[in-house]
Amino acid sequence: MGDPKQRAGDLSTITVAVVMMLAANALFSMTDTSTKWLLAGGYAALQLAFLRYAVQFAITSVDVARRGPQRLRLPVKVWAVLFVRASLLVGSTIVNFVALKFLSLTMTSAIMFSSPIFVCLLSGPLLGEQVGAKRWAFVGLGFVGVLVVIRPFGQDIEWAAVMMLLPAIGLALYSILTRKLAKDVDAATMQFALGLLGTLVLAPLAMSVWTAPSRPLDWVFMGAIGVCAWAGHELLIRAHKRAEASFLMPFSYSYLVFMALASVLVFHDVPDFATLLGAVLITASGILIWHHSRSAKA
Repeated sequence: MGDPKQRAGDLSTITVAVVMMLAANALFSMTDTSTKWLLAGGYAALQLAFLRYAVQFAITSVDVARRGPQRLRLPVKVWAVLFVRASLLVGSTIVNFVALKFLSLTMTSAIMFSSPIFVCLLSGPLLGEQVGAKRWAFVGLGFVGVLVVIRPFGQDIEWAAVMMLLPAIGLALYSILTRKLAKDVDAATMQFALGLLGTLVLAPLAMSVWTAPSRPLDWVFMGAIGVCAWAGHELLIRAHKRAEASFLMPFSYSYLVFMALASVLVFHDVPDFATLLGAVLITASGILIWHHSRSAKA
């Protein structure tokens, strides 16, 4: 049956990973809430995306300098994987911006949340992780909850919808590479590579649509976009050091719950019954996955 202390330690590690994942999604929702507020103020999405990566890069640069640049002395192959990981997220952001010109937020969100399915599909051959039938069923339950919330039905399918599968797959691969790198690369180095690539790629695009902030509060929200994104990714990386990618990914659905709360508190948009029902299904999915993992280790 195993050592009780060891089992308790494993469960504690998993619990910490889940809490970190939930906190990361709360921070990501704060990033998107700030972005929505600024978009309503007339700022371009590419400018805000650039600020997200630029602020993140500034924070991680200070962290790396404080702790010593020797942490950046990694094999060339590791840096290659780091930049592939970063390019997946930055590329997903750019493709998402392009697709948003043609698709509604409802459809893009529905396709993006197919990412956990790709994680379960790819984590086996890439990470050697076991994804059983029960976990597949629980992931499916969470995905049903997402569909109930966003209701992507009855819309015309066009080429941009197919294109949105690219960021969904990209996010899945990003999560898997995070898990793979987390064993040997610290969080600050992964953040540094992500911020560097995102800043370099998005800088020229942002400059072409740049609008200078006119109010101090705008600067505060712009800074919050990057700070919350940095903190969210920090927790995301640390969570992946403690649990499997296929186990953690369904908890990304909690992002919708946090966004519903932000809608009520910030934009006074009360969720309807379908949104609340979907939130219940999403929460049930997370609880069932956690319980299944605990039972398997008992």
